[in-house]
Amino acid sequence: MRVALYLQDAHDLRDGLDYVKYAEEKGFEAVWQAESRLVRDAIVPMAAYAAVTDKIKVGSGVINNWTRNIGLLASTFLTLDDLAPDRIICGLGAWWDPLARNVGIHRRKPLTAMRETVTVLRRLLNMERVTFHGEFVHVDGIELDVVHGRREPRNVPIMIGATGPKMMELTGEIADGAVLNYCVPPEYNDHALEQLERGARKAGRTLDDIDRPQLVVCSVDHDHDKAIDTTRELLTQYLAQQPHIAKASGVSQEVVAEIQSILGWPATHEQIQTAKHLVPEDLIHRITASGTPDEARAKVQEYIDHGATCPILYPVGGDVKLLVDTFAQV
Repeated sequence: MRVALYLQDAHDLRDGLDYVKYAEEKGFEAVWQAESRLVRDAIVPMAAYAAVTDKIKVGSGVINNWTRNIGLLASTFLTLDDLAPDRIICGLGAWWDPLARNVGIHRRKPLTAMRETVTVLRRLLNMERVTFHGEFVHVDGIELDVVHGRREPRNVPIMIGATGPKMMELTGEIADGAVLNYCVPPEYNDHALEQLERGARKAGRTLDDIDRPQLVVCSVDHDHDKAIDTTRELLTQYLAQQPHIAKASGVSQEVVAEIQSILGWPATHEQIQTAKHLVPEDLIHRITASGTPDEARAKVQEYIDHGATCPILYPVGGDVKLLVDTFAQV
């Protein structure tokens, strides 16, 4: 099966290079680098991964469409494609509050903003000269000014990290694929695929034309209880700080509110330890692939059975190489 690795910030950056090289050796299709909290930029690690590998694809999983000017966004992915031709994937997301608000970004009309970003980005990567005056994106006669290097259109798939139904429908209409979110039960995908298909029909496409890789929190350990406890700490933080994920996961608002009353921003290790008992084990089993290797494989298969085309495995603590070995394709 297709399988990918997801890296965020819970490791030394140089260790990440070793993880990516090991995943490539074991037949992983791609590595996706997160850019969510104010902790680790996605582009620098992506360039590093591309430089030390030969075959594995490298994606942004995902960067927001608010903080990079459209010209800079296009030139960034042109540069990455120069480093690793035909191996770069651009994953975009609409970001989330309160983080966006706290750095001065007012996320109004996220669907319009995303549509304009994808439209102009695709045209620029096709090496077109673009004039576009939208509500959020304004460019006058710009093009990627390649003097040294390839001038042909670049093969950089544009994926949207959609969570809500309206963004999912837009993704089906305008994107090459959807990066389905993590911390959701497998059956969440059923409705998501309906929205993707509705959007695809608007563009004269079918659901099969839309790639559907999915982030999956995956804690693998030969000790079942250790794997579960590691995931519990992650969910404690995510449920408090990323309300769109909490809503999609189906967690009761009372539990979320109680966790939020304990955690600050950013959350401390002590606060997470205090609040983690509020995350029930049945929730961990429902929305993550955590446990022994056999348990993790079985849960990942559920996401595939519900329409995910390529699980993007997010190792939370523990032995990353054990996770890679668990899902090795060679």
